[in-house]
Amino acid sequence: MDAMLLKVLEAVPFQLTTEGGPEAARRRFADLPRVPVHPEVHSEDRTIDGDIDIRIYRPSADSESPRPLVIYIHGGGWVVGDLDSYDGIARRHALGADAVVVSLSYRLAPEHPFPAAVDDVWAATRWVAEHAADLGADPDRVAVAGDSAGGNLAAVVTQLARDAGGPALAFQLLWYPSTTFDLSLPSFTENADAPILGTAAASGFSRWYIGDLDMSDAPATLVPARAADLSGLPPAYIAVAGHDPLRDDGIRYGELLTAAGVPVEVHNAETLVHGYVGYAGVVPAATEATDRGLSALRDALHSP
Repeated sequence: MDAMLLKVLEAVPFQLTTEGGPEAARRRFADLPRVPVHPEVHSEDRTIDGDIDIRIYRPSADSESPRPLVIYIHGGGWVVGDLDSYDGIARRHALGADAVVVSLSYRLAPEHPFPAAVDDVWAATRWVAEHAADLGADPDRVAVAGDSAGGNLAAVVTQLARDAGGPALAFQLLWYPSTTFDLSLPSFTENADAPILGTAAASGFSRWYIGDLDMSDAPATLVPARAADLSGLPPAYIAVAGHDPLRDDGIRYGELLTAAGVPVEVHNAETLVHGYVGYAGVVPAATEATDRGLSALRDALHSP
């Protein structure tokens, strides 16, 4: 594991856990120290579709033409996280991709189990894409991004958009996503006690989200890797971490997309852990890995 990351984790220890229930988990996550970043990025809060909160980020520098649009879906095991706790990460995406970023909120489990989060992000994605021009963005250059549970939801949204005939999505950036729900993958054993996220916590948060659903016949809107057809999806960049139970999950989804003819780049940050984007700007290895993913996003949206 990266030496600098270890020092940071020793100084500010944090572990995702279901201990104490969902409200306690949310408080622990919200109370994590976060250094404000990129205050020059303008942000604006709105409520759309009746009750879905979004936050719009625009780089302050002038642009001769409308910037691309990135729809960002936050992680947190479908249970924790919100627009405020992901404010810095959204700002990094706005600058890194030179894009208008719209960060989405959604109802959280276990109070609102599957498919509530899917319903919310799908409705919000359609609204944002339809109003791209009004938001000062280019409706012909739209990408979706998300981390962990948000990576799951981002992958689901690309499939829903393909099947619905739109909105047209140009790229998907998946940070250490949950896509297979397959605990037999080696990384779930190898990294069972990893920092930030262990296998027990991953299973616990997933169970809160799944609710009473029978996983033997789970739909692709829950388990995107189970989709009958993965062809025709937008190109993907899948970022995984060596010390993460979800490492092999993301790698496996990349293999499935490749087999279906979807252009994919999978990057394994071997010395890092789940959630490493949150350490960008603090841990050089995390900064480098984050910049690599954001560069792929920028290239995809700004290429001629």
